[in-house]
Amino acid sequence: MRTWRDGDGTLTVGTDSGTREVPLRIAASYRARTKGLLGRDGIEGAMMLTPCGSVHTFRMRFPIDVVYLDRKFTVLAVRTMKPGRLGLPRLRARHVVEAEAGAMERWGVRPGVRVELSATAPASGSSGTSGASGTSGASGASGASGASGASGASGA
Repeated sequence: MRTWRDGDGTLTVGTDSGTREVPLRIAASYRARTKGLLGRDGIEGAMMLTPCGSVHTFRMRFPIDVVYLDRKFTVLAVRTMKPGRLGLPRLRARHVVEAEAGAMERWGVRPGVRVELSATAPASGSSGTSGASGTSGASGASGASGASGASGASGA
């Protein structure tokens, strides 16, 4: 099983027309998951919350697409959530990927698709990101799924 750290990475989605790589922000610590997308007017790319089984959009400024992933990074569900909503927990979800509303459809993310997530190696002298890259086949989250949110944790 993989242990994730806060930092940057890449979300790779395989589509009929090839693969698409999307910049990814990883929020693995309690503090990073609690902050999530709070205080932002938008996001370039996506944000992964891990471990995570549900989210809310209280105090969010914009609608988001929420993708629930299982341990093997297979998409369980894709939902668009307006600000001020509480998402239902997904029992098999271990990770959640969030992006601006409409992004998942453009990227070809839908239930049953398997995505790859990899962490970017940190530059020398910096800290806070994982030094190893992982792909969907060898990755996973440690611990039980927590209820984290785009705009804050509702318990973890």
